[in-house]
Amino acid sequence: MVVGWEWDDTLFLGAAPFYQRGRLPYAPGLADTLAEVLRLDGQGRLIDVGCGPAVDLACSFSEIVGVDPDSGMIAEAKRGAAERGVAGKAQWVQARAEDLPAGLGAFNVATFGQSFHWMDRDLVATTVRDMLQPGGALVHISDLKTETRSVDGLPFPAVPYAAVDELVRHYLGPVRRAGQGVLLHGTPGGEAAVFARTGFSGPERHVVPGGQALERTCDDVAAWVFSMSSSAPHLFEARRDDFEKDLYRLLREVSPSGRFSERQPSTEVFVWANGTEPAPV
Repeated sequence: MVVGWEWDDTLFLGAAPFYQRGRLPYAPGLADTLAEVLRLDGQGRLIDVGCGPAVDLACSFSEIVGVDPDSGMIAEAKRGAAERGVAGKAQWVQARAEDLPAGLGAFNVATFGQSFHWMDRDLVATTVRDMLQPGGALVHISDLKTETRSVDGLPFPAVPYAAVDELVRHYLGPVRRAGQGVLLHGTPGGEAAVFARTGFSGPERHVVPGGQALERTCDDVAAWVFSMSSSAPHLFEARRDDFEKDLYRLLREVSPSGRFSERQPSTEVFVWANGTEPAPV
């Protein structure tokens, strides 16, 4: 758990409608990579803790279960499953990870897509380990943080992320906001130590390459801002309209066309086994 901070149900309040448009997707090939690494054959059950990549991975399982405490995120996950034609094999549960196992049964694979840092990590890891069938796997998925994604050779300016962050701090203060609290020291790392001490073995590391050229608009960048817990819409209160005006003014100064270039991040995957070595699911 984050030291000096307590979770509350406003953490992503109002952010869900902006999530799909604002957040960059996982690198193409994620589903194929996991299918190969875990020897998936379209059978088995997946639990996705945080409603992250479940819909993207649905083709590899007979059933997917997404768990998230935010009703808006659950609604967006349901919509995404319907659009992708996998609603029939999907179950969505509004609950905190700390409420597991919640009578959901056993699973072959559990995924955490950039969500684990918000949880009571030792408790959740131990619980999820017990929910996995023998030979099952926990998969921790995130953008690759160490790569440089230059827009050299692309047609539009880069998204001015540093300037946008500075504008958010101007409105919300210098310390990162998170629900009704603040994160003085950010969110915790060290996931490997947590998984190791809670009985997982591994990990196997895989990188799904990105680098594809993307085009983003001012509306896309604004959606990215409002999809973040640290700049969720409710945090701006009565100043939200003023913030949006300043944000769009900043973006137009950088790119009068309102278009930006970006490169798709690579996706980093760590596969942890709940036994001595990974086994097919």
